[in-house]
Amino acid sequence: MTEAPTVKLPDVITYNPEVARQTLPFDPFDPDFHADPYPHYNAIREQSGSAFRTAEGVVAVFGYEEASSVMKDPRFGWGVNPMVADQFVENPTSGESGRILMFMDPPDHTRIRGLVSKAFTPKMIAQLRPKAAQYAEELLAKALADSPDGRVDLQDVLSRPLPALVLSDMMDIPSRYHPLFFANTKESGRGLDPGFTLTDEQKAGRNAARDVFIDAGVELVAARRANPGDDLISELVKAEQEGDRLTEWELAMLLMNLLAAGFGATAAMIGNEVYNLLSHPEQVDWLRSHPDQMPAAVEELLRYDSTLAMVTRTALEDAEVAGIPVSKGEYVVVMMGAANRDPASFPDGDKLDITRPSTRNLGFGHGIHFCVAAPVARMIAQEALGALIKHDVRLAEEGPERWPGTSLRVIGKLPIVLGPVLGT
Repeated sequence: MTEAPTVKLPDVITYNPEVARQTLPFDPFDPDFHADPYPHYNAIREQSGSAFRTAEGVVAVFGYEEASSVMKDPRFGWGVNPMVADQFVENPTSGESGRILMFMDPPDHTRIRGLVSKAFTPKMIAQLRPKAAQYAEELLAKALADSPDGRVDLQDVLSRPLPALVLSDMMDIPSRYHPLFFANTKESGRGLDPGFTLTDEQKAGRNAARDVFIDAGVELVAARRANPGDDLISELVKAEQEGDRLTEWELAMLLMNLLAAGFGATAAMIGNEVYNLLSHPEQVDWLRSHPDQMPAAVEELLRYDSTLAMVTRTALEDAEVAGIPVSKGEYVVVMMGAANRDPASFPDGDKLDITRPSTRNLGFGHGIHFCVAAPVARMIAQEALGALIKHDVRLAEEGPERWPGTSLRVIGKLPIVLGPVLGT
């Protein structure tokens, strides 16, 4: 391997739009990019290739195979990555720096994920599916009853409440927490955004929202310790592997991760998928005639417009990316959304095709950090879309309202016109 050059690392902590524009392979403050990044991705890839160094020396990855390789390469991880290091939370009791699961590296990540995975079983998903389908149908029926003209915000009537209801069954979360979680998903969703893209005020809002989920996790763990039940939190409290158990702080951090993602990212996934599906009426018609293809359709929609647009990695040792030498400590920006449309891996990748034979994508990550709750999120999205397309439904004229963010693509408001169930 060619010896990696010594590269001066940019300041990725302090808010600085100009440094951000030079460090990232795109302008994170460009409203046109924010609305639709895919033409920009194509232009950048055509000009610079599937992997290259930005003006500030960060390695940017746009190719699917190259992105997959980085995500599963043990030489890349989080390390003490300054882009997200201020998200490492101090334990108020011990003073130790705590990380949520997505920010961990082995061996801690291996240990905790092994314990968590014991609670996410196919049996649990199968048990939740009928309830998810029932909730989706009931939520849409209520939305239609409450709005005689059928004009509703999908995010308010389905995308947010459906995951909340399913997670509440799964984790036995009292309904009094729901408004609190809904009110903080927007700010907590900035947790993956590099520090230099966030003002001090935005960071304070993000941290406050994060603390809401941590405090709730502490309360829920304490309640389940005192009174175990037949739910995911109780299973996590009891989960044991080779005599090892999660500490109270690890449980609280883990629940913060699961709650924020469950109430936020799953809703974002549903919103993106519904928007893109309804933007292609011919695909809706085909799916109505082939409901058994819903799992594949959800994967193609995730590939087409991934909620997870970008992740960062740090070289934990000298390595290389697509032949580019990378020194220990250097940063790599993996453009998941761009990789999911890489023409080298997805012919006609800018076309939504729910009959596409391959459903592989990086929408839930890859390698050891593949989303541990992906089976639950997939199931919820399948039932949400399945229930929705039973109705006469279309996008409203005013279009979606997107929340700000660099790493996640989130629709905050999605106006639709909801009609009755077809054939009734």
